Amino acid sequence: MIKQILATLALSVGTLAAASSAFADYPERNIQGIIQWGAGGATDNVARSLTPHVEEALGTSIILNNRPGGTGVIGMNSVMQQPANGYTVLYGAENPQLYPVMDLASFDYSAMTPINVIGQGLVVIAAPADSQFDNLSELLDYAHEHPGELRMGGTGAGGLPSTVLAMINSVGSLDVRNVTFGGDGPGITALLGDHIDFMPLSLAGAQDQIEAGRLKGLAVVTKDKIKELPDTPSITQALPKIDSYLPWGPFWAVAVHKDTPDDIVTKLSDAYQKGVANKDFQKFLAENGGKSLNLQGEEAKQFLKRWQSVTAWALQKAGSAKVSPEEVGIPKP
Repeated sequence: MIKQILATLALSVGTLAAASSAFADYPERNIQGIIQWGAGGATDNVARSLTPHVEEALGTSIILNNRPGGTGVIGMNSVMQQPANGYTVLYGAENPQLYPVMDLASFDYSAMTPINVIGQGLVVIAAPADSQFDNLSELLDYAHEHPGELRMGGTGAGGLPSTVLAMINSVGSLDVRNVTFGGDGPGITALLGDHIDFMPLSLAGAQDQIEAGRLKGLAVVTKDKIKELPDTPSITQALPKIDSYLPWGPFWAVAVHKDTPDDIVTKLSDAYQKGVANKDFQKFLAENGGKSLNLQGEEAKQFLKRWQSVTAWALQKAGSAKVSPEEVGIPKP
């Protein structure tokens, strides 16, 4: 009996030692990076600019794959279904924090372990270069006279464009037709082909096209003009009352399965912290109107909760939320 107990103990200790050794050697192979939006958009651009610096810190390759669909639900869910071993990471945007109130999914970022809240971006309302509108005021005037005629590019309920539209409609009126795409990238392509009339976009995805003269900025979703697009007016010029929602903007984050072991979370967090702090990535963010956050652990969780609270209740006020934030446990800001 005693020999059996000792043998069991020895086996348990051996298993723990093997597991500890495996975690200590992490990563031993390539990591899969799932981008929840399509190629060419802001989240994709951020992920592909950041990842080489993280690979250097980790000493392994991160294989990036775009899995858009369902306002990012498909990509996030695919990561949540993988083993909790740190070999699949999610590159996401702000959208998961709105899934519960938009009735897209029952989960948000609290269902995962945040590795890093990378940074926060600015939003520009863009139009084709040959658009008849030179600013948002002109577009709003036209839309009031021709309700339901203009085509706005969107990314689905809870996406950045629908959130900006909800903010506009909470202080004014903009009746448009929504044309849905799988992210900023396909939406920008549609703008370049004159297939839609305008689209709210992350500056990180649209700035190069605007600077090259291929797109036109109608307004930046800020209180004042910004140095990145000095000729584009702020949204408050057309809608002074929207000031109460500002500053506001999308963000980008990296997360893993909620049950990922702490030591793997720590290794990933350290690597992504170094990657975000890299001077070349900082330059990328600055040139694309992004603000570096580089948040981890409790700071990251608090940021996610506050952003969710402010935005979910703004949608509720605008009448765009499908489920009350109170009903899903989101406190008022």
